[in-house]
Amino acid sequence: MLSSIAALPLGEGVTHVGVTSAADVAGTELREGMTVFWHGDRPIGHVLMHRGRQSGSRIDHVDAEFLLAIGDELQREAKPTVSAGVVICTRDRPEELTACLASLPRQSFRPREIIVVDNASRDQRTRDVALAAGAVYVREDRPGLDIARNTGVRRASSDIVAFTDDDVMLHPHWLERLVAAFDQPQIAAVTGLVLPAELATEAQRHFETYWGFGKGYRERDFDSACFKSHRRDAFPAWDVGAGASMAFRRDVFEKIGLFDERLDVGQAGCSGDSEYWYRLLASGYTCRYAPSSVAFHSHRRTMEGLASQIYYYMRGHIAALLVQYERTALRENQVRAYLYLPTWYSYRLLRRAIGHKRIDDRFLREEIAGCVSGFRFYHSKGKRK
Repeated sequence: MLSSIAALPLGEGVTHVGVTSAADVAGTELREGMTVFWHGDRPIGHVLMHRGRQSGSRIDHVDAEFLLAIGDELQREAKPTVSAGVVICTRDRPEELTACLASLPRQSFRPREIIVVDNASRDQRTRDVALAAGAVYVREDRPGLDIARNTGVRRASSDIVAFTDDDVMLHPHWLERLVAAFDQPQIAAVTGLVLPAELATEAQRHFETYWGFGKGYRERDFDSACFKSHRRDAFPAWDVGAGASMAFRRDVFEKIGLFDERLDVGQAGCSGDSEYWYRLLASGYTCRYAPSSVAFHSHRRTMEGLASQIYYYMRGHIAALLVQYERTALRENQVRAYLYLPTWYSYRLLRRAIGHKRIDDRFLREEIAGCVSGFRFYHSKGKRK
C-alpha cells in the first residue's frame, strides 16, 4: 500500500501507516515521532508524539465520509494534457540536490524540462550534479531565492512551471497530481502537501510541531471571495501552501509580473511565495491546495539552524506585509505589521515575565528580532521601481 514511497530514502522519526477505514486510524499503536496515515497512496492524516504525549494531530476529520470523498478524488484523476517543467533553485548543497533530482525520474508524469538554477554556489559541484542528472543548468550570480526563481521562470517554456527545493524528495505522483489540479481556467497556482522527511532531532520535531509546512489533508480552493472576506485583517496567504511544492501557469507571470526580488532567502528571508499567492488572489485568480501531491522536506537538524530560520521567517514576513500593502494599498497589511504583531509579542513577553513559560515561546527572542529587522530591511530597500 505504501510501496510508492518505499524507494525514497526517508529518515527516522516518521512512520507511514496504510489504513482502509477510520477504525484503523483509531486502532493504530502510535510511536514516538510522527505517524502519517495513508489511504492507498494518498495521505489522510497524522499524529505527532513527543516524550509520550501528543504534541499535534490532524485526524479528527478522518471518517467514512472523508475516505469516500478521497476515493472519488483519486478515481476522477486524469493524466495531465499540458506540459510541465520543474525548477529547483539551489546553492552549495550538491548532496541534497542529488537526492532531490533522483526522485524526478520516478515521477508518474515526467516533466518536459528540469531546470536547476545555481544561485551563486562557490564551486562547480552544483553544476556537475545538475548536468549528470540531465537537467538544464543555469547560473544566477545575484543572491536571492526570488531572483533565482525568476531566472528559472524566464528559462522555462512549459505550460506549467513547478517549483521545489533542493532539500526535498518527491512522491512519485507529486508532479502528476500538482499539474492535474489545474482543472479550471481560473486556477493560477497549486500547492501540495509537504511532510517531513525525518524527525530525528529535537529541532526537527519542534519545527514540525509549531512551524511545519503541512496545511492539512483536505483539498481547498482560495478564490477572490475568500480573499475579500478578510478585509478587516490581512489575508493569511501563508495558509495556501509552501514554496517547497508549488506550481503556476506560466502565462500568469506575463500578466502580473515575476516574484518580488526583495523577498525570500538571500534577501528579506522568506515569504516570496506567499506574497505571490497574495498578489494572485488580489488580482482575481484562484489558488488551490492539493494535498494529494506530496513532497518530503528535510528540516534543519540543529537548534542553531532553526533559530536562524525563525529569525529570517519573521523578517521576511514583515517585509512581505509591507510589500503587499505597497502593491495593493490594502491597509490590513499595515495593521498586521504595525499593530497586531507588536501587540501579540507584547502579550507573549508579559506572559513570560509573570512566569508562564511555554514551549512555543522557545524562539521568542528570534521572532521579535526578526520582525524588527524586517522593518529595517524593507525601508532600506525602498519601494520597487
